[in-house]
Amino acid sequence: MILIILYHLLFLLIYAVLIVASLTGKLPAWLLEHHQPFFCVLAGGFGSSVYCLRGIYLNVCVYKQWDPIWRPWYYLRPIVSLCCGFISFIFLKAGLLALDADLKQDSNFWGFYALAFIAGLNVDRFVEKIEGLAQATWGIERSRTANRSENKKE
Repeated sequence: MILIILYHLLFLLIYAVLIVASLTGKLPAWLLEHHQPFFCVLAGGFGSSVYCLRGIYLNVCVYKQWDPIWRPWYYLRPIVSLCCGFISFIFLKAGLLALDADLKQDSNFWGFYALAFIAGLNVDRFVEKIEGLAQATWGIERSRTANRSENKKE
């Protein structure tokens, strides 16, 4: 469990260093040119580490039910969330997801980052939303996991 905590703290440190490097212009030029998708990826990862660290303290301290069988989940979750942060950017840019925020140009990027953070924080619901959108738009069937989750809600 200590290794998992250190793993997520390391991720948070890396995110912070990358944000500072980006804001000070110390990243490669090609990455600075694509700062919006890059920050969406970071926001997704940040959401993941926040969620995982919360999960650790809840399961260890509050519920007293830490189970080592979840270790792979804690290690893989940030990687999945980084991907979801980028996917949220793609769907927003493509116009497949819309933000109901003010349309001022400078406020637009904050909505992108907020959605990417939420995508990283709650991967399961984000994937369900994307699958629901794909089903409604293109008729693509939802995955078995999404169908099982939908059946649990009823």
